[in-house]
Amino acid sequence: MKQWIMQSHSVEETMEIAYQLGMKLVSGDCITLEGDLGAGKTHFTKGVAKALEIDTVVTSPTFTIIKEYAGSLSLYHMDVYRAGEEAYDLGLEEYFYGSGVTVVEWPQIIEDIIPRARFTCEIRKIDDQQREIIIGGIGLEYEKRIEELRK
Repeated sequence: MKQWIMQSHSVEETMEIAYQLGMKLVSGDCITLEGDLGAGKTHFTKGVAKALEIDTVVTSPTFTIIKEYAGSLSLYHMDVYRAGEEAYDLGLEEYFYGSGVTVVEWPQIIEDIIPRARFTCEIRKIDDQQREIIIGGIGLEYEKRIEELRK
């Protein structure tokens, strides 16, 4: 798996890194987001949303499980942390094969329905402001786009 490893020292830098990835997204793409609570997963998603020309305020879907946003591509933002096993009854897999981009927080909960080929993102909290952001690509197409980001 190819990786792009970046350091972020602020929320704005995290959003800028996500924006750069967002500019490479196409219909049907999936990004899985991993990181502790408060690591910056929703801020990362806000950066992706900006790249997709979404003007609506992006908030965490923690209690709604999924939020949909319209832009140059639709954005489906999932947080399955609280869904548990019930996530399998919600028809979430339909979003992965739709015409938008899907961002999944806490993907390990629904790992077996997430597309194998995808972008992965791990946000590691170093301190209150600093983060290490590791973006990977699983599958040849995604690995090629990671290489483009690294240039």
